[in-house]
Amino acid sequence: MRDTEATRNLKSILRGTLRIITNDDRAFIGTFVGTDKDMNILLVSTEEFRLGASHQNPAVGRYVGQVMIPWRLIQDIGLQVTGQSNHDAGDYAEQPYVT
Repeated sequence: MRDTEATRNLKSILRGTLRIITNDDRAFIGTFVGTDKDMNILLVSTEEFRLGASHQNPAVGRYVGQVMIPWRLIQDIGLQVTGQSNHDAGDYAEQPYVT
């Protein structure tokens, strides 16, 4: 089977740390391990954070482990730049992510 450019790009971010913002004001930070044919994203070792003014302390997350995030809920995806710390709940928005 021949690898297309899209397949090579996808393989290059496997085991990378992703930050996914969903359209229901949540952020998930976890290790990318795959996707399915519908482009749902699978993360492991994941933490979930509530965003928005209605939440008293968005920096406090909870460990959710393995999650499958439906593509239709995804608002933004960022790949953490190599060499940076993982799961910094204090300023998740300030972390060096490439979107």
